[in-house]
Amino acid sequence: MAEGIFAFVPAIAALPFVSFLLALVAGKYLPKRGAIAGIAAMTGSLIISVLALLSVAGIIGEPGISQEVLYQWTIGQGTFDLHFGILVDQLSALMLVIVSLVSLLVHVFSLGYMNDEGETGLPRYYAELGFFSGSMLAFVMADNLLMAFMFFELVGLASYLLIGFWFRGPSPPSAAKKAFLVTRFGDYFFLIGVIAVFATFGTAGFAGSEGFPHLAEQALNGEHSVTTFFGLGEQAWFTVVGLLVLGGVMGKSAQFPFHTWLPDAMEGPTPVSALIHAATMVAAGVYLVARMYGFYAVSPTALAVIAFVGGFTALFAATMGVVKEEIKQVLAYSTISQYGYIMLALGTGGYIAGVFHLTTHAIFKALLFLGAGSVIIAMHHNEDMWDMGGLKDKMPVTYYAFLSGSLALAGIIPFSGFWSKDEVLFEALIHGLGSPLLLGAWAMGLLAVFFTGFYTFRMVLLTFHGEPRSDTARDPHGVRWNVKGPLAVLGTLAAVVGVINLVPVEKLTGANIDFLHDFLNADSANAAFVGFHHYEVLLEEQAGIAPSYIGGEITTLLASAALSLGLALAGAGLAFALYRGPEPERHTEKLGSVRDLLFNNYYQDEYQVWLAQDVGVGIARVADRFDQGVVDGAVNFVSSVSLFSGDRLRRIQTGIVSNYAALVTLGLVLLLVAFGVTGGWF
Repeated sequence: MAEGIFAFVPAIAALPFVSFLLALVAGKYLPKRGAIAGIAAMTGSLIISVLALLSVAGIIGEPGISQEVLYQWTIGQGTFDLHFGILVDQLSALMLVIVSLVSLLVHVFSLGYMNDEGETGLPRYYAELGFFSGSMLAFVMADNLLMAFMFFELVGLASYLLIGFWFRGPSPPSAAKKAFLVTRFGDYFFLIGVIAVFATFGTAGFAGSEGFPHLAEQALNGEHSVTTFFGLGEQAWFTVVGLLVLGGVMGKSAQFPFHTWLPDAMEGPTPVSALIHAATMVAAGVYLVARMYGFYAVSPTALAVIAFVGGFTALFAATMGVVKEEIKQVLAYSTISQYGYIMLALGTGGYIAGVFHLTTHAIFKALLFLGAGSVIIAMHHNEDMWDMGGLKDKMPVTYYAFLSGSLALAGIIPFSGFWSKDEVLFEALIHGLGSPLLLGAWAMGLLAVFFTGFYTFRMVLLTFHGEPRSDTARDPHGVRWNVKGPLAVLGTLAAVVGVINLVPVEKLTGANIDFLHDFLNADSANAAFVGFHHYEVLLEEQAGIAPSYIGGEITTLLASAALSLGLALAGAGLAFALYRGPEPERHTEKLGSVRDLLFNNYYQDEYQVWLAQDVGVGIARVADRFDQGVVDGAVNFVSSVSLFSGDRLRRIQTGIVSNYAALVTLGLVLLLVAFGVTGGWF
């Protein structure tokens, strides 16, 4: 039984679910159509999450983690057990604070974005928002993979409902279905991975000596026997299982090639976009990799795949962001790119760097989307940046908050994104020196820094600087406190939250300010680090490189930081040179066919439609013919024989006793003849 603040942890997810039910059942009678209930619920969740984080860190009481079984479904006899359980350790406690904080600010922002615009269907909106937040919080605190999968799916359902909130238009329902189907494709592999984990280990628990990451490490050390399939050894089979789960991760976190749903998801309300991109659906995938890191750490091959997918996606998405004309579209491709960086960090052994960038990105990306929402309100829901301009002086709070988020996104010192992104690239560099694949992933991530700096400040300049380029920009709609308040909070955090991990300062001065590293390394029972020393041994054997931040030289650290900062400034400088005038030109159109390729997203949608319609439908037709001609044909043949023989046998069932006696006599005679022939009687 959990004690202290940990006894209240289930309420973190339960409160948003209560607000969901209230808004769903009685929303039209509640203040602000359910918004106040949602704000109250998320405030309670945030308070409990902060107290849980302080308890785990030892600031309140003794440091420690909490694991509790809430409901036992079944206990297998020597096979497996199914249950609902809660795990609150360093990773989940930090993520609970992030999710509840961003969700609270999104609820408050929605008062200005949705309520003040006279929107219909508000009870449904706030019900779905509470359902979304509760599902993500329950996913974060899940102590086993099956429970995580269930709430992983509920997060996908909630995103489907919110993306398609304006269901009467043609685009939102289509975007919602696309998001649902693309992520379901990845989740199909995830489900197989869950089954494979149970079949292999008999448990899906994340933490402790009975957790599957610990059992995987023991199996590789010869201390525990596990079941493998297809004739594979333990190492190869663990890689297969990890890659199956990775399918769900890539779908939810919009990694190539499952990224195509995310830009279309902008059809939902902008506060929803902030929640999806910053702290819930897209974050769920990379969080799962971090949650299972002890298992992935026993498979360098799986980690290398994660790193390469992340590095490629970071560059791939960043190139598309440079030509987009709608402000939310730029941010959408930025999200894909930034989660690529997190995957790059996790895949190269930079667990703490990945969690650090997940934290800072949640802050500055929520800020940028809410800032975009403020601009969209002012522009009467026009999202085209070429119709904006000159908003800097008319919307100072939005501008300076948005600028803080942009500086963090571009990785400009001293804003938060600089510290986290540079640590990601440094980890990728020092580990990539022993692997050409990892080095290639680092190079792609480094090159993406230039494009990030360019599209970020192109967006800022086109939106806020220069002369107004439309009547709406000359006389924008005003925004209220419930819009400005969340922007001010997030703008401040985007500027200062990087101090939680000032490792370079600690390395150079010896000052004890390495908060995040000390926190995430505080307890060796942390589920994420089970099995991690196995990966350390492999790296040291292969390349002589320790998989921790302090394994690098100070000169390498400073050179890496200077290189990435220089590329960010170069990208920002190019944007200033091209777009700083009062009447900026459409320079990207001069790229010709390259611009068309980027603007059309490398024709990924067309390619996937071709796969579905031509290849997929063709395979389905062949399978249908095989099913009808061979499978059904065989079944129909057997049934026809049965019907024919049954019909003929039925005719001898006359009901006349003399006929039956004649048949019995005839049968006896035939048997005697058969025995006589075979026995040599004749």
